[in-house]
Amino acid sequence: FQKHEFFVDMTCEGCSNAVTRVLQRLGGVQFDIDLPNKKVCIDSEHNVDTLLETLKKTGKSASYLGEKSTQ
Repeated sequence: FQKHEFFVDMTCEGCSNAVTRVLQRLGGVQFDIDLPNKKVCIDSEHNVDTLLETLKKTGKSASYLGEKSTQ
């Protein structure tokens, strides 16, 4: 699996819950949400476009930050 890091403009717990919901609906993902830094780290076999589209379903602005090395 690739670990991908995304920026999502989350301001509160509700935002991170929305992110959790859309990612769980997509399935096949493991993820950590870093609310203070507005980052979502996703471990998945889905491609970046799919993940980004999914994150945008929350209505928040989202962008791809890059691959996270898995050391």
